[in-house]
Amino acid sequence: MKTKIVISGATGRMGHALLEGVLADAGLTLHAAIDHADSPQIGHDAGEQFGKNTGVKIISDVTAALKDADVLIDFTQPEASLMYLEACKQAGVKHVIGTTGFTVEQKAKIKAASKNIAIVFAPNMSVGVTLLINLVERAAKVLNTGYDIEVVEMHHRHKVDAPSGTALCLGEAAAQGLGQDLKDCAIYAREGITGEREVGKIGFATLRGGDVVGDHTVVFAGIGERVEITHKASSRANFALGALRAAKFLGAKKSGLFDMRDVLGLR
Repeated sequence: MKTKIVISGATGRMGHALLEGVLADAGLTLHAAIDHADSPQIGHDAGEQFGKNTGVKIISDVTAALKDADVLIDFTQPEASLMYLEACKQAGVKHVIGTTGFTVEQKAKIKAASKNIAIVFAPNMSVGVTLLINLVERAAKVLNTGYDIEVVEMHHRHKVDAPSGTALCLGEAAAQGLGQDLKDCAIYAREGITGEREVGKIGFATLRGGDVVGDHTVVFAGIGERVEITHKASSRANFALGALRAAKFLGAKKSGLFDMRDVLGLR
């Protein structure tokens, strides 16, 4: 039986990629497409932008969209995601969350909701980035003495949060490899006379500009050598394909909080 997918933010950049992915996957069916009430695309066929007639109209009624659905895939904003989360909990619909920029308190709400429904929550749904996270943690365990760790990321000019959720996840992986908590060793900004770099700190550098989809590099800088692990996204298709893989992973799961490492069997 095909998994019935609901896509939020259907007319945005990620929504476009998700729609294209669902329509191309024989194991999935587009159940509903959601956008904000004042979108000019409300009432239009969700496949119109691809020259297809899917029979699914873009709507703003979340309750109607979730009726009889299996999974909602959500790449929006934190406040909207929490609204969708509550609606999914009420409807008993599973939730794939690729939104970034959540506060600690908001993440706690996602964890609490996972007692009622199955959720895949990851700041980056890319299969390649998920592998990168694992490699960074392993590298940090090996290069745990004499190496300084820096996380460098660049995104398009429209991204509103910094550092990116993926950069933070990479920092957390490095900290775990060092046996530390990121909140105790992260350096998010440097300006003026900062003094020498402290041993054991993990630094972040954020770049924004143009239409960069997402570049991430973790640098392990030692004496006489430097190890760099990099992932560069050239389109949003990889995020969409990862999210669809996550939706299939939820399958018969009734509840629980998972991430992409669970989806790929890397734990």
